[in-house]
Amino acid sequence: MEALTAFAKRVNPERITAEMRQLQETLSEESRGRWEALAAGKLSLNPDDAVDMRDLRMALLDFIADFANWDNSTVPAYLETSQTLTQAAHEALGGEPGTRPLVVDPFAGGGSIPLEALRVGADAFASDLNPVPVLLNKVVLEYIPKYGIRLAEEVRKWGAWIKEHAEKELAEFYPNDPDGGTPIAYLWARTILSEAPDANLAPVEVPLLRTMWLSKRRGFAFALRWIRDKQGKVVTDDVLVQSGDQPKRIRRPRLEIFSPVSDSEVENGTVKGGSATCPVSGFTTSAARVKEQLKTQRGGAQSARLYAMYVERSSTRGFRTATSTDLTLFHSATRASEEVLRKNPDAFPIENINPIRPYKNSRGLSAVTRIGCITFSDLYNRRQALAIHTLYEALTKIEDLDHGLETDLLKAVQVALAFAINRSVSQNTSMSRWDASRLTIKGAFSKQALAVVWDFAEANPFSGGSADWDGAIAWVTKFIYANSILSSPGTVVRSSATRSILPTDSAAALVTDPPYFAAIPYADLSDFFYVWFRRGLRDVFGELFKSSLSEKDDELIVTNAQKGPGGRQKDDMFFREGMATALRTARDCVLPSGIGVVVYAEGTTAGWEAILGAIIDAEWMVTSSWPIDTEMTNRTQAHESASLQSSIHIICRPREDASGAVTQKVGEWRDVLRELPIRIHEWMPRLAAEGVVGADAIFACLGPALEVFSRYSRVEKANGETATLREYLEHVWGTVSSEALSLIFKDANAAGLEPDARLSAMWLWTIGGGSSKEGKKPKANSEEADDSDDASDDDDDLSSGSKGKSTGGFVLEFDAARKIAQGLGVDLEQCESLVEVKGDKARLLPVAERKTYLFGQEAQAGNFGIGRRKKMQQKTLFAELDEIEAAEAGWIDLKGPTPGTTVLDRVHQAMILFAGNRGELLKRFLVEDGVGKDERFWKLADNLNKLYPPATDERRWVEGVLARKKGLGL
Repeated sequence: MEALTAFAKRVNPERITAEMRQLQETLSEESRGRWEALAAGKLSLNPDDAVDMRDLRMALLDFIADFANWDNSTVPAYLETSQTLTQAAHEALGGEPGTRPLVVDPFAGGGSIPLEALRVGADAFASDLNPVPVLLNKVVLEYIPKYGIRLAEEVRKWGAWIKEHAEKELAEFYPNDPDGGTPIAYLWARTILSEAPDANLAPVEVPLLRTMWLSKRRGFAFALRWIRDKQGKVVTDDVLVQSGDQPKRIRRPRLEIFSPVSDSEVENGTVKGGSATCPVSGFTTSAARVKEQLKTQRGGAQSARLYAMYVERSSTRGFRTATSTDLTLFHSATRASEEVLRKNPDAFPIENINPIRPYKNSRGLSAVTRIGCITFSDLYNRRQALAIHTLYEALTKIEDLDHGLETDLLKAVQVALAFAINRSVSQNTSMSRWDASRLTIKGAFSKQALAVVWDFAEANPFSGGSADWDGAIAWVTKFIYANSILSSPGTVVRSSATRSILPTDSAAALVTDPPYFAAIPYADLSDFFYVWFRRGLRDVFGELFKSSLSEKDDELIVTNAQKGPGGRQKDDMFFREGMATALRTARDCVLPSGIGVVVYAEGTTAGWEAILGAIIDAEWMVTSSWPIDTEMTNRTQAHESASLQSSIHIICRPREDASGAVTQKVGEWRDVLRELPIRIHEWMPRLAAEGVVGADAIFACLGPALEVFSRYSRVEKANGETATLREYLEHVWGTVSSEALSLIFKDANAAGLEPDARLSAMWLWTIGGGSSKEGKKPKANSEEADDSDDASDDDDDLSSGSKGKSTGGFVLEFDAARKIAQGLGVDLEQCESLVEVKGDKARLLPVAERKTYLFGQEAQAGNFGIGRRKKMQQKTLFAELDEIEAAEAGWIDLKGPTPGTTVLDRVHQAMILFAGNRGELLKRFLVEDGVGKDERFWKLADNLNKLYPPATDERRWVEGVLARKKGLGL
């Protein structure tokens, strides 16, 4: 009470202060009145008054909500108050005065959870199996709190020394232009030879350009174009290139740079969907053959074509085409790198990239192996690799200088500088893209996979421009300054989460974000950085870099790419058992009165069953679950799919008594099933009121549902058998589906609608239809649409990897769709007229694909789920309607189509008639045939209008039908 009252008076002091202005600027409207009342003494917080305690609770929640605003993350008033509150709570709950509560994160990863624990005044223990996050957490949680601003100053000082040293070594490979201009970025394109059947001429070299744009900035537009002769043919130069041991003559198309006035002046790039079109002949080489050619080039980074340069001259920047001198400089760097490798064959990362796709839709690094990148060195051209190696060589020399630093500070400086170098590892690779909008080099990881990039940008590390050394040092020092608010260090160790390190009952809380089943191959991805860290830091942190690649045997993830201990397959059970061991280990170190938070955003039902099973097997009792917005809404899989827009935070308590012994209590199956719908009914409307719908709401209901089940050590059926979690979750899905349906239709009588309408509504709701976030649509970037052959971000997604109009319809993971249907009393396998099942995916058909079923002879079958859809060649909607209308005698006399048997069929028929501009038939259909006189028709149409995602044909068509209602007098 004292802490919050003191904070309120800082927000509303008697006299205006600079701090007050800062606090008032970011204050939420909801909390403003409460702080004013507290500061003025209008709220009397009496600990013996239940009403006052409710006000205190609301004030605390207001404080947390305002503190969650990113702008307040380093504001002293919030930091100091949060630390006071943490300490007060710790002591009130029995903590020793003068000690701080310990927060444990055994899957620390990037360290955001333990970092937040330190910010709010707790102690933090962070462990991870992977050396790369351990190294990062050493900097964040130990070095920055210990050395603060001094660390930043030393990093800046020795970063300047590294630059000076490395620049001398590399100067001859990055000279200024004759006019004094400084190259900032070198723009390259991988190349293939056109496979056009022309035996009389030398083959054409095709640069793989995803776009011809160099700059799309307004007032500074530049693009590439082919140089053509008077007949409009692309001019080529005859060039001799080395092909194996023999030189080979090829034709190289000429390019020039120009300033377009309009977008229409800029031609398309040469590569789309992985296939490449020759600018000379127009012949398209297939994607498969493009990959085969690149395989012979080990990915093509060394044999790429340097086509343009981004250069700074005086105070202006611009583009120029590459010259033979530029190529000569590059070849000199190549020879220098070969000399380095002759002296030290391990100078560049020669470790093999794992060529196996880790698991189904998770990509990792495997995409690049399909174009021939075998080792990590293949991801860089030789000048890029030489630059990174030279920076690390300079780093290793600091220890031998008169640095004047104590041992631990020196280690901290070296590690922080290694992170600066590793920005080049990500930003100066042949998988780095040129951003024509921002005029910068984009790093290799735009998502949690390494995508294939056809044309790439190489940075000049000493240019003062994009992705250079000064920028890397500025980034690292900025990070250190921002986190120098931490006054107490945490503890960081490298350890498997399954092995106990901390004493029993030593921690107040477990807060962790564990691996998401099969979504992201963390260890594979970390190898991209690990191989360079190992070369630069093995003398500094030898214990972390003993092996050639990061350890993967004990990594808790489902994958086809590696085996577990003893050669065990890393399947669902491996993940569940390993996670149960890890969470049991964590429960042992957490006090009986402590709390656990497991963050999860997996979208597959198998993944959820595994993590929930692990929580229960580890003797935690789930008490609630909260969806918290953590995911970007513009992710590529967030459209027309059941993507989680939030991470589900599963709250749990040790199922222990005060002495720490696990409680053993048997529950009755019938009692559990009786309580389940009551809890879901309490929870889901609350979520809906907060705008949480769809997949978010489904998974957010798991917490309350599991509270009913997990409070028992065993749930027993009437016959004495043990009820399994899988059985229970089947009931949970059914209960959630029924409750969601009542929310979807609200005052409409869902029971009066046939199964197909209920299934469609629930399906659309699951993918996020009707969400308050529905206006946030991802925007396709035409420049980058074809950057990747294989990589995509299919994590936390119930749907398949491809959505939207490329496939049509709305895709769910089959098991999720089956459980939704089962909860509604529908057999998914009998829904062929509405749902298509392929492998582990199920697709709710777009309305346009139901035309033949709804208007053709098949419609006469009239039963939901009976009859197979006819395979038809793709035609326009009008053409198909013309054919169907001509084939159906009833249409010739304009009597209209036979109304479908179900309400959903009739709504879809009306939508197609509207879309096909059959206004007179639509009128007859709705008025004379009486379809529009059924109130269920309009209620279903109205609800579908809210459920179909924005900008889809379905949304537009159903809106059109609804708009006709009043005009028809219905």
